[in-house]
Amino acid sequence: MLVVLANDLPPAVRGRIKLWFIEPKPNVFVSGVSDSVAQKVVEYLYEHCPTESGLMIFRRISQTPGYEIRGIGDHTRQVTEISGLQLVIEKQITSS
Repeated sequence: MLVVLANDLPPAVRGRIKLWFIEPKPNVFVSGVSDSVAQKVVEYLYEHCPTESGLMIFRRISQTPGYEIRGIGDHTRQVTEISGLQLVIEKQITSS
């Protein structure tokens, strides 16, 4: 499975990505492509999307924990790693 969240995609990339994905919500793309196709799609996105696209990519992998999170450019969520587990920070808690 492959999930792509975008701030803004170039029209050519958006058209191409719709070959493999459904778009349940604007700029949210979901696909059940095989792992080898998913890798090629991720490579395509890295080659053709400027940093302004702000992509966050969630890809299924066979190693633990079963997924990988990657990003391109400035996206609104921060990714952190704790004990080898990638997590998305929703809200930063500040201590007083």
